[in-house]
Amino acid sequence: MESPADQGATFVELFFDLVFVFAITRVTHYAAHHMDAHGLVRSLIVFWLIWWGWTQFTWALNAANTEHHHVRLGTLIATGVAFVMAVSVENAFAPRTEGAIWFASSYVVVRVLGLGIYYRVASDADHRASVVTFSLLSLLGLAAVLAGSFFLPDLREWIWLGAIAFDLGAAWIVGNSGCWALHAGHFAERHGLIIIIALGESLIVAGSALTSEASPATMAAGAIALFMTCLLWWTYFGWVAEVLEEHLIGQAGQARARLGRDAYTFWHFPLVSGIVALAVGFETALHPADYTLTQTAVAVGLGLTLFLVSTAGALHRAAGCVLWSRLIVLVLTLGGLAVSTSSSAQQILGICCLGLLVIVTIEQITIRRELASP
Repeated sequence: MESPADQGATFVELFFDLVFVFAITRVTHYAAHHMDAHGLVRSLIVFWLIWWGWTQFTWALNAANTEHHHVRLGTLIATGVAFVMAVSVENAFAPRTEGAIWFASSYVVVRVLGLGIYYRVASDADHRASVVTFSLLSLLGLAAVLAGSFFLPDLREWIWLGAIAFDLGAAWIVGNSGCWALHAGHFAERHGLIIIIALGESLIVAGSALTSEASPATMAAGAIALFMTCLLWWTYFGWVAEVLEEHLIGQAGQARARLGRDAYTFWHFPLVSGIVALAVGFETALHPADYTLTQTAVAVGLGLTLFLVSTAGALHRAAGCVLWSRLIVLVLTLGGLAVSTSSSAQQILGICCLGLLVIVTIEQITIRRELASP
């Protein structure tokens, strides 16, 4: 059941990811209807739990032969349970605890299934011992998520934040001391696919809005949102994804596992969160009667910041370089958004597109120049 060295992403993994398309859509919908400080925090908490369930399974299936029927069966069972989790997203912080219990219990089952597969496919005794240690440390976070579902939403926030702290602590402790085997190409590919899923979800949001409000103004905003999504794709897949994968391949053993944890598991969470925030911005821009321009500017500004800072952070962790041009253009773009909240949604999205276009142009010229130099 151990993973072959040359294994790529397989169909059962892609099928598993389909549930997370739905889960991300539900988080976006929840955030778009709770655009205040509480709503932002709760959206991030719920999305972290979804992300942690996905990323743990990614680590487990990285070590597994996903063509093996036992691994496939376990993944398909987890897919069904994750669907219940996705359905329950919008009730995770409902006053009645029933919805929160469904969300929490299905999350815990997904995590337990992932840990069980990971233990079963561990390559040797040291690897298996690391999985056991991580599983034992994870019990604190899992118990906190279950316990939090029985309390009212205000207290539930704090208990689930504590669960997140336990998750981070477990990953940090075992990641620094355990023995982990990581197939770099497969690991990078899986994270690339989840970014594609998130970008696709933002297009679904834009397309759904256009089918219900196909006015010239919304069509223009939808076209700008599509162009912006393409630019987001380019800022990651144009060259950053390749560089991250090359540096992951260049490491071995424990150093590779730590890089995978930091640059992918940790840094890619705010990166994908940024795409979700941008999807919320698209939702507000395409329903101008329901939202203010300030809400649109805040959503797209937050999303752009999370996405660009996270890609820069992941690259700095992997390669040690600082993307100054990306960060400087981001600051200038945010300044443009700050003075555009009395204009139009199309102008707000256009300012973001202009910033992304400048970043793509500068980095492509810089990359070509570096590649051409001896």
